[in-house]
Amino acid sequence: MMNDDPPGLYLHIPFCVTRCIYCDFYSDTRISMAGRLLGCLAAENAPRGMGFSAFDTVYIGGGTPSAMPAGSIALLMERIGGRFETAPGAEVTIEVNPDDVTAGKLAEYRGAGINRISVGVQSFDDGELKFLGRRHDARSAIGAARAIREAGMENLGIDLIYGFAGHTIESWRSTLETALSLGPEHVSCYQMTIEGPTPMARMLAAGRIEETGEELQRELFLLASAALTDHGYIHYEISNYARGEGAASRHNGKYWAHAPYLGLGPSAHSFAGGERWWNLPSIEGYCGGVEGGEGPPRGSERLTARQFDLETLYLGLRTARGLPLGFLSRFPAWERALERLENESCLRIEGDRVVPTTKGFLFADSLPLFFL
Repeated sequence: MMNDDPPGLYLHIPFCVTRCIYCDFYSDTRISMAGRLLGCLAAENAPRGMGFSAFDTVYIGGGTPSAMPAGSIALLMERIGGRFETAPGAEVTIEVNPDDVTAGKLAEYRGAGINRISVGVQSFDDGELKFLGRRHDARSAIGAARAIREAGMENLGIDLIYGFAGHTIESWRSTLETALSLGPEHVSCYQMTIEGPTPMARMLAAGRIEETGEELQRELFLLASAALTDHGYIHYEISNYARGEGAASRHNGKYWAHAPYLGLGPSAHSFAGGERWWNLPSIEGYCGGVEGGEGPPRGSERLTARQFDLETLYLGLRTARGLPLGFLSRFPAWERALERLENESCLRIEGDRVVPTTKGFLFADSLPLFFL
């Protein structure tokens, strides 16, 4: 099931003004290194032999790309545009923090060809935002969303988090209602996971907080799904909702469908032709490698046919598109597994595809195990 869709381009900006207590992604607070990093991002090459056609999505993520000084993103896009071809009508996304949103930056983004903005809101409750270590409050998040609209941006995404210590049904309902009142084209609702060497993990180990129980996590997930779908959003992936098929994240869809993508920047990942590679998480190592002409230090792996099938199974059962019925026949226990999961209302057959139900999304990590 190799995917020959047009490739996507990911640009990783690792800088953050402050670090959130739950975040395990690679980030760095030394924004003074922005100029050096920008030059390296524009100079980095894909590994030899990995040719990419015109990109129909570009995603500027992080970190916090909006923390970059004024003019930086426009300069980056200009330099990238001089090296890589972008297809007409490409989806071009940037992640922003509400506190960074200004009319000047929005004009810069729009002038640079960015047509989709994803705002890291996480919650519209000031107490929760303070606990999570966010540097904005609910008022600035609402103001940022409105400013994005006033700037003429027609594709707005809002990211939310649920299931952290102390989270309640009432506060989650209120956050969802506020998000819906802003009319975003896209909403992401991510379940809190505590992992890696984060302050939140240390708080848990020290007994200062408790993990949210499975039953409450289930109720929070179902509340989001019901609230958003009742307002016309499509629940197209476990954590993602779109106001119509055209509002689904085309770039993120490439990750779930094994489409090719090129990642530039420290810790960025890439995939093409059954091979995956990633840059190691170090600004110094990354820039030193690119400036030295050797390329950034990398890790890599080539997927076996079995690994590719297992990833396809796992990823496919996390999306509303599901999987072709014929693909499941590659697994010896598929008929028995499908019958059981249909009877338990976790999967259903739609034409020649098998798709998860909302209940199936709840158990998505377990569904592939039934076929093995």
